[in-house]
Amino acid sequence: MKSIFQSIQNFSAEELNLLDDLITVRTLKKGELLLVENQVCNEIVFIKKGILRSFFLNHKGDEITNCFAFENEFMASFASFITQEKAEESVQALVDTELEVLDRKSLEKLYQSGFNWQETGRKLTELEFVNLHKRMVSFQKLSGSQRYEELYKNHQKYLQLIPLQYLASYLGITPRHLSRIRKTVA
Repeated sequence: MKSIFQSIQNFSAEELNLLDDLITVRTLKKGELLLVENQVCNEIVFIKKGILRSFFLNHKGDEITNCFAFENEFMASFASFITQEKAEESVQALVDTELEVLDRKSLEKLYQSGFNWQETGRKLTELEFVNLHKRMVSFQKLSGSQRYEELYKNHQKYLQLIPLQYLASYLGITPRHLSRIRKTVA
């Protein structure tokens, strides 16, 4: 996590060392939930190893995968974390996963410690907004095949670890259509 923060902001060693007492380490087994829908999200996690997915149930009761997070990425129910309202989604480990966890109170301590941490929080929030915007636009402008190709280009080594139905749901296509697409992309 320190290296990611350092890549975003030029921290002194002293500023980065503040994390040592604030970060906790957690492991999740494959299938284990990090967050359950209707809980308030009070932590942001950094994935050292593994894959997390965020999902919710639609009006028909079907699971809809709305996000994947991979190694060296952050994950949270960001809306719940910011507003402190109940999360609309659950977060699940798709493989055995190792996390570094920063809870809300610890993040507030970092923000209070100085401008660099406040600036980093702002930059990470902006990046999350941009990622959300790109995902939304991709559903308006790209076909399911094109969305898969983008995911393949950026996260090829993980795709075989994600169950077909979760991947299809994330892409907004049927598992059958995804199988056809996979045969043409490689």
